[in-house]
Amino acid sequence: MLFAIPFPVIDPVLVAVGPLVIRWYALAYIAGIVGGCWLARRLVALPPVVANRQQIDDFVTWTTLGIILGGRLGYVLFYRPDYYLFHPLEILAVWQGGMSFHGGALGVIVAVFLFCRQQKLDPLGFGDRVVAVVPIGLCFGRLANFINGELWGRVTDVPWGMVFPTGGPEPRHPSQLYQAGLEGVALFVLLQVLVHIPAIRARRGFVAGAFLAGYGVARGIGEIFRQPDAYLGFLFAGATMGQLLSVPMVLVGAWLMLRARPSPMVPAGARPS
Repeated sequence: MLFAIPFPVIDPVLVAVGPLVIRWYALAYIAGIVGGCWLARRLVALPPVVANRQQIDDFVTWTTLGIILGGRLGYVLFYRPDYYLFHPLEILAVWQGGMSFHGGALGVIVAVFLFCRQQKLDPLGFGDRVVAVVPIGLCFGRLANFINGELWGRVTDVPWGMVFPTGGPEPRHPSQLYQAGLEGVALFVLLQVLVHIPAIRARRGFVAGAFLAGYGVARGIGEIFRQPDAYLGFLFAGATMGQLLSVPMVLVGAWLMLRARPSPMVPAGARPS
């Protein structure tokens, strides 16, 4: 038997009062949206001003729908299309689990363009500020995965290997924590540094591109330690689905950064037209 750290069993249900059940996973979504909204309201006011605080508050509904609808449809199409083809009604059963970040990202991108079109905002400038807060939700989400004892890593002999309740008797990488650190903490720090540099903010689309490329790299590294989904396994050239879906993100992100050009700075406090 290899040395392994016992999994700190935490009840996935935070509060249960009669039929009302609040799970850590739901709380992670709520905390990510609330925390992201709070920070985004401050970031959009940095010059060049791209929106006002009321517009960020209004965008919360749009982004929530983008995350849920895009995340669920992404999971259905990217991960289990064959299953849901014969069980279409279960697509609506989101309480059974099954969300895809890449699908959620596409949903939020669509929400950004539709919202900016309605509000007559610059989607690239607005997107730069929005993506800078996304790692907050990513970090909370990965921590919730850890609490739920799901999406664990591959078998390992590292001293911090952990035996998960549903992962068999062998110690595994706590890959959820790795991903929380990479996709959450490290990416958040990087984007905050970039978005607070005036010359970078003036280059519309640069921060958005940095997020896409940065997440793609972080996810690709995290997938090296994460156990692939049993119903998919390893795919092309031994890559996982998460790695394959991250490749376009890196390419599009790099393209956005390369094409970003400075735009005129708007004085702080000015309202967008």
